[in-house]
Amino acid sequence: MKLLWGLTLSLFLINLAAILERADESLLPAVYKEVSEAFQASPSELGTLTFIRTLVQALCSPLAGILAMRYYRPSVIGLGTLFWAVSTAAVALSLTFTQCAFSRALNGMGLAIVVPALQSFIADSYTESGRGVAFGWLNLVGSVGGIAGSTTATIMAGYGSIWGVAGWRVAFLLVACVSCVIGWLVHVFVVDPRDISSAGPGGHRSMDGRSVSRFKTEEKVGKSIHSAWLDSWIAIKAVMKVRTFQIIVMQGLVGSLPWMAMVFFTMWLELIGFGHKAAASLMSIFSAGCAIGAVSGGWLGDRAEQKFPGKGRIMCAQFSSFMGIPCSLVLLHVLPQDPERWGLFASMFVFMGLTISWCQACANNPMFADVVPEQQRTVIYSFDRAFEGGFGALAAPLVGILAERVYGYRTHMVIPKDGSPAEALALSRGLFAVMAIPFGLCCLCYTPLYFTYSKDREEARAHNSKHAYNPIWDEELSLREL
Repeated sequence: MKLLWGLTLSLFLINLAAILERADESLLPAVYKEVSEAFQASPSELGTLTFIRTLVQALCSPLAGILAMRYYRPSVIGLGTLFWAVSTAAVALSLTFTQCAFSRALNGMGLAIVVPALQSFIADSYTESGRGVAFGWLNLVGSVGGIAGSTTATIMAGYGSIWGVAGWRVAFLLVACVSCVIGWLVHVFVVDPRDISSAGPGGHRSMDGRSVSRFKTEEKVGKSIHSAWLDSWIAIKAVMKVRTFQIIVMQGLVGSLPWMAMVFFTMWLELIGFGHKAAASLMSIFSAGCAIGAVSGGWLGDRAEQKFPGKGRIMCAQFSSFMGIPCSLVLLHVLPQDPERWGLFASMFVFMGLTISWCQACANNPMFADVVPEQQRTVIYSFDRAFEGGFGALAAPLVGILAERVYGYRTHMVIPKDGSPAEALALSRGLFAVMAIPFGLCCLCYTPLYFTYSKDREEARAHNSKHAYNPIWDEELSLREL
């Protein structure tokens, strides 16, 4: 019973960290309009803020793999959470655009450490047949955080000022404080599943996780820095040679562009004429649709893989990425850009969220866990973030550049607290260009996986059976310990 309680508490806190991570990411896009007014920033400059954070996050993501191989993973997650919390508070206190940009760069470093470690934690906590649903739930709870962060920031920004401080700045400070608390709880109470599984069947398992983790840390400190980097380099080279990893990264380079472009949705809705609360409610509906879609997509991926081994997950991912094309077309070009049509926008956002959000849960994340040995999972997730995030970072400034230089967006024509239909139309055209084409390319890029995934998975299974004990967070272990 003690083991089951420890595992449950660990998963609960890890999911809380995921909620805060997504809440933090959603803050700035939700208040683009207010930040634009505060710093006199154009859409391309606003996109640059997201570009800086995403690029730094991508460049620093390999650190997560290296740190997770050498140190206790909950401590790595806790440290990263504290780092992003401090940088989020720094954004709230920024007085110039340059200060804000620097703070966003620091924010990217904290997120770079946390996100891959969270993903590998979930992968180690579930068996292969249930990872799709597990990653779907991780996406769902993250979406809850995204909804909370976006809604809170948008509504607070609508109040103008709170206690004499701009509402959007108060929202950043609030999330920073909560993130500090969650980071501390993760560091103190979370037990790494590797510490439990390392004992093997019938072996002794320490429930507090501290004696095991401290022993591991002391053992690793004794190793030279050269040895630590050598081990990391060997793991990195092994991951880079996996064909399935190469192909998923290739599709992710283009597949990440539409999602990064969507940071302009809130600003676009406000330019159409939707108020802060209406825009926040629409983005909440979209996030909820994506969350439910991720869970259902993960479940469908698990079931499809059982029925069509080696192909089911890929088919689900291709369907989901293809649906991004008609959904983008209808949302950005077919629906009348009229604030009186809230119901139409809400319906479209729900349908879009339910259908385009499957790929990570149904295919990418479960497949990454399948094609490398257990010890290298954080490495593969961190380098996926590095490649995809680095290229995807181009999306936000690209939308702004297209809107301004190709479609005629004029910053000086935007009236504070009011809509601007001409600028909304220009922004929607820029969004469509950066969403529809990449969605189609992403769908095509999944095709080579039909020839590589099964082979890579079997090789990883063979390695795990010889060198590692399988994941233990399943019903059989829970019953045995009870």
